[in-house]
Amino acid sequence: MENKARVAVLVAPKKFEIREYDIPSVGDGEMLVKVEACGVCGTDGHEYVRDPFSLCPVVLGHEGTGEIVAMGKNVKKDFAGNPVKIGDKIVTCIIPCGTCEACKMTPERTNLCENCGIYGLMPDDSVHINGYFGEYILIRENSTFFNVTGMSLDMRILVEPSAVAVHAVERAKTTGLLKFDTKVLVQGCGPIGLLVISVLRTLGIENIFAVDGNDSRLEIAKTLGASHLYNFTKYGDFAALLDAVKSDTNGRGADFVFQCTGVAKAAANAWKFVKRGGGMCEVGFFMDGGECSINHHFDICNKEISLVGSWVYTPQNYPTTFDFLRRAVGMGLPVEKLVSHKFPLDKIGEALETNVAMKGIKVAVVI
Repeated sequence: MENKARVAVLVAPKKFEIREYDIPSVGDGEMLVKVEACGVCGTDGHEYVRDPFSLCPVVLGHEGTGEIVAMGKNVKKDFAGNPVKIGDKIVTCIIPCGTCEACKMTPERTNLCENCGIYGLMPDDSVHINGYFGEYILIRENSTFFNVTGMSLDMRILVEPSAVAVHAVERAKTTGLLKFDTKVLVQGCGPIGLLVISVLRTLGIENIFAVDGNDSRLEIAKTLGASHLYNFTKYGDFAALLDAVKSDTNGRGADFVFQCTGVAKAAANAWKFVKRGGGMCEVGFFMDGGECSINHHFDICNKEISLVGSWVYTPQNYPTTFDFLRRAVGMGLPVEKLVSHKFPLDKIGEALETNVAMKGIKVAVVI
């Protein structure tokens, strides 16, 4: 095994350096993973463009997967209790601190951990190989990870964003409004929105209304189960778009809306799509996207809507995510085709630029 690892370090906005670091020894509760691939997330794009989290220098990449090549003596099983060994393929989830109120009082909601760690969004330290945009990554003690041996590489790339979609739908289900005949509108057909559509379809929901400004993404939404497509750029104004949606929903609007964009204006519009007595799940804002204005009377009280927010995912969502992906394949939903672009590590800048330009769907770096 090599004793050096090449990694892509974001040293400043829009500037990567390929650096080589010593591979550290593996502690009793740690694993060394040889990275195979990692998807590029919208969060990576934001960090690449302007470093909003002040992480530079940082090794990004959190939608990754790879093969265990070394493991400590205390590592026996994954979070779900499945045995692991050298040569197995894994994906990682969050790293809860275990000491904050959320970890202690609501262990099923460790996504709300006050000190939650995520590989690929960790400040640089003496280990250096902390993200999946590199040849190796050191998985620390107390990390949540899962054995995904036997799953295709493209499917493994999709596990993390799929977990975001599964968590959002699970949050929406707490309102009691998602049923077989529910008319659901998904605003934003990027990777997360498209995966939300896929999750909904695997649950048997057939009335899915997709809203986006890109025809190619809307066509993909159709292959994944969307029954109605709306390109907002082809309507004179939002009122005309709203009228079109209401015309297709018996004049009332959607029973439930998933807001999957990171655009404040779109977030404000999403409330208008919801019918009286309906609900909404806000999925799109994983960082500060700015403020938007709503009318508390007409948008909330008068319609008596049910609103839930969705924040990343929990380790408990991952087994459900694996079931979703198996179900999607069994139904013939072409989820693997969401991986549209692949770049080698040396072209990571091109990969991030492709992501920022919203070309394709899921951009991946393949090591």
